[in-house]
Order: sequence, then C-alpha cells, then structure tokens
Amino acid sequence: MAEQLEFFPVPSPCRGICQADDRGYCRGCLRSRDERFNWNHFSDTQKREVLRLCHQRYLRLHRSKVAAAGDEPQQPTLF
Repeated sequence: MAEQLEFFPVPSPCRGICQADDRGYCRGCLRSRDERFNWNHFSDTQKREVLRLCHQRYLRLHRSKVAAAGDEPQQPTLF
C-alpha cells in the first residue's frame, strides 16, 4: 500500500500515565511495550495502525467493565 503524503505528523497518544497493566499494555494509552519504544521510528501509516489497535483495546476494556458492572445488582441487598 502506498504511503499518503501527510501535512501534519501523527501525535503520540501518550497521556503521561506510564504504568503497565497485567497484559503489558500501558494504562494511559493502551500501547504495548514495543509500540511505545518504537513510536518515533514508525511511519505515519504504522502510527495510525497502532492508534487503531489502541482504540480496539479501549473498546474491549470498556465492554469488559460494563459487563462486570452489569453482574452487580442495581441496589445492594440488606442480607
């Protein structure tokens, strides 16, 4: 696939929360270790692919949190 000429660089998704979760993804931007360390060496196409993957990871994480919250009763029981 040919690279498209870009007028603006793809910004880093880093939020300054640099902690790895139990799967090895950053808790702030959801990039893997390799994606974080190689960001400056990636082409704009590769950076957009990483951002797409991060968005998928965010949606998956959000769905799992909603599903976990759905298991809890709306009103706590008294017993």
